Amino acid sequence: MSFNHDHLLGIEPLAPSDITTLLDLADQYAALNRRDVKHTDALAGLTQINMFFENSTRTQASFEIAGKRLGADVMSMAMQASSIKKGETLIDTAMTLNAMHPDLLVVRHPQSGAVDLLAQKVNCAVLNAGDGRHEHPTQALLDALTIRRAKGRLHRLNIAICGDIAHSRVARSNILLLGKMENRIRLIGPPTLMPSRIAEFGVEVYDDMARGLDGVDVVMMLRLQRERMDGGFIPSEREYYHRYGLDAEKLAHARDDAIVMHPGPMNRGVEIDGELADDINRSVIQEQVEMGVAVRMAAMDLLARRLRSRRSNAGKPTEVMV
Repeated sequence: MSFNHDHLLGIEPLAPSDITTLLDLADQYAALNRRDVKHTDALAGLTQINMFFENSTRTQASFEIAGKRLGADVMSMAMQASSIKKGETLIDTAMTLNAMHPDLLVVRHPQSGAVDLLAQKVNCAVLNAGDGRHEHPTQALLDALTIRRAKGRLHRLNIAICGDIAHSRVARSNILLLGKMENRIRLIGPPTLMPSRIAEFGVEVYDDMARGLDGVDVVMMLRLQRERMDGGFIPSEREYYHRYGLDAEKLAHARDDAIVMHPGPMNRGVEIDGELADDINRSVIQEQVEMGVAVRMAAMDLLARRLRSRRSNAGKPTEVMV
């Protein structure tokens, strides 16, 4: 499998062929993860360090499980108690880690661009597990795999992304990925939660759920990012649910076989009706969690192959032309 990237920092640098390569391998790992014996030696002898500067349950657990199933030595650092809290800069932390010779570095950080900065300073493969409002590439990839498995394809679908678009790195990564795969993307939410100049991304923008969901194949709900809001973006959670929370009445405007997604954690009764979230005939939310492990296994596998290839070539003597 050809994957010519040293890091996975975002969806933006990936070509459609890169996305397909990664999803095809993830499909294989999804099958492996359903067996009694779930381990392989793809990362045997390699060290994976997880650095989460923001709290996380799904993403951190998913990366840990993925690394261990691939045979890596996995260490998760408690960044809340790290030297960063004592005044150490991110660059100093990168230099310290570099001296430990890790092979894979998984980073979540509240500042956009911080993961890219780390990637420039370390001699290993870096995976972005979410940086500020910038990107969350593995979430978009697991969403794509979930859609492809549910709908049988990942192109020419009508996909609605609903809710807090302005503060969501998940939305940005999904817009980029789904756009690359020739899908029609609709964004639905209150004007206060829409980024400025969003129409430049080649999407349709709606502030009405009934109009926006009309005939769509996929309904992707987003979490209200309260921790990133510094003002009154919505009048109240009750009013938000009334206008933009997904329930059976609003979903009826979508296609009869439309699937419902949410990256989690969900605020039931705010972003989505609890019964709808648990409806096995419409909701693929649990499948998203399952595909998260498979996608992260595939991403680390491909980056490790690239890393080993570069190191092998670097160790070869240079030919002298006479």
